Amino acid sequence: MAANKRDYYEVLGLERNATDDEIKKAFRKLAFKYHPDHNREDTAHESFKELNEAYEVLSDRDKRSVYDRYGHADPGKSYGRGFEDVDISGFGDIFDAFFGGSSASAHQGPQAGNDQKTNLTITFEEAVFGCEKELHISRIEHCSVCHGLGSKPGVNPTRCPACNGTGQIRRVQQSIFGRFTNVATCSRCHGEGSIITEPCPKCQGNGRERVDRTISIKIPPGVDNNAQVVMRGEGDAGSRGGPNGNLFISLTVKPHAHFIRREDDIIYQLALNFAQAALGDEVEVPGLAGKTKIKIPPGSQTGKIFRLKGQGVTHLKRSGRGDQIILLTVLTPEQLNDKQRQMLKDLGASLTEQNMPDPEKRKNWLDGAREAFGD
Repeated sequence: MAANKRDYYEVLGLERNATDDEIKKAFRKLAFKYHPDHNREDTAHESFKELNEAYEVLSDRDKRSVYDRYGHADPGKSYGRGFEDVDISGFGDIFDAFFGGSSASAHQGPQAGNDQKTNLTITFEEAVFGCEKELHISRIEHCSVCHGLGSKPGVNPTRCPACNGTGQIRRVQQSIFGRFTNVATCSRCHGEGSIITEPCPKCQGNGRERVDRTISIKIPPGVDNNAQVVMRGEGDAGSRGGPNGNLFISLTVKPHAHFIRREDDIIYQLALNFAQAALGDEVEVPGLAGKTKIKIPPGSQTGKIFRLKGQGVTHLKRSGRGDQIILLTVLTPEQLNDKQRQMLKDLGASLTEQNMPDPEKRKNWLDGAREAFGD
C-alpha cells in the first residue's frame, strides 16, 4: 500500500463488506462535511479530494474488485486518476445536484425596475414650510404601443419550442456521483418562455421605451440640506410583471439672506448702535412668519441672547417647531463728526466702574451663547 494513501474503506468509515447503498450514504454524509464551500478548514480541501477518490473506486464494481485484490499497489493502475492533481473547483455543480440543488438558475421571474436618482434645489422658506415642485426626469416605461409585450399589436408571442414555454432546459448527466439533472436558462427565449415573431415597431420588441416625464413632488415642511425624498414606483418600469423602481430626490437648500439654521432653530444676528444698547430700545426683527417687535433692555451687551419660542422650523417627524434665536451685536461707529466725538469724550470722562458691567459676567454671556447654539 502506498505510504501516503489511506485505505478507501477507512476514508469512508466502512467495513470491507459494505453494500453499494452504504457506500453512497457514507459518501453523501462526508462530502457535505468536507466540501470546501461548507468547510473552511485548511485540511478540508485535501479531505474532499481523498473522499472523492475513494468513492470513485468503491462505487464502481470493477474498480472495487481490483482494489479489494491489490489495494493501492495495483500494477496496472486500473483505477484512480491522480486525485492529488485534480482541480475540485468544478465539483460545485455536481455537489449541488447530488444534494438536491441545481447547477443553473431557475426560470426568470418578475424583476423590479431600476431606481432613479436626481437632485432638487429649493429655497430656505420652501424647506421650512414645505412646498410642491415639478421635476423633469427621463425614465424607462412600458412601450405605449405594445404595452410591454414586445410584439406587434394584434400578434401574440409564440411559445418557445426549445423549452416548451418553461424558460428552462433540463439535461440529465452521469458523473462519478451518479445521475443528476442540470437546469439551465433557455438560450433561445432567454428564460421568457415565449418568442416574438413580429416585433413592435415602436420598441423593436424590447417592450420598453425611454420617456421624458414631468412629475409633481410634495416636499414636507422641515426638511434640511442633503435630505432625501423617496417617491415609490416613480423609477424605471419593471419586467415580467415586476414592480417599478423608486425615485430618490436629494435636496439642496439655498442659504438665507438673514437666517442661519441650526437643526430646527433659526439664528438671526441683531446689530444695534451704542446708544440703543446703552439706553434700551424696542426694535423689529424679521422672522419666518413676518416681523416681530422685541424690547432691548438698557445696558445690553454684545452676545446677549433673545429666544422666541416656537418661531423656528417645523419639526419633520414630530409636532411643534424650533425657536428663533436672536444674537445681539453692538456696533461701534466708524466715522464721527466733531460734535459726536466731543460728546463721546465727555461721556467717557464721566463713566466710572459703577457704570460698567463686571467683566466676569462676560463668561456667563459666552456660556449662554454656547448653550443656545448647542456647543
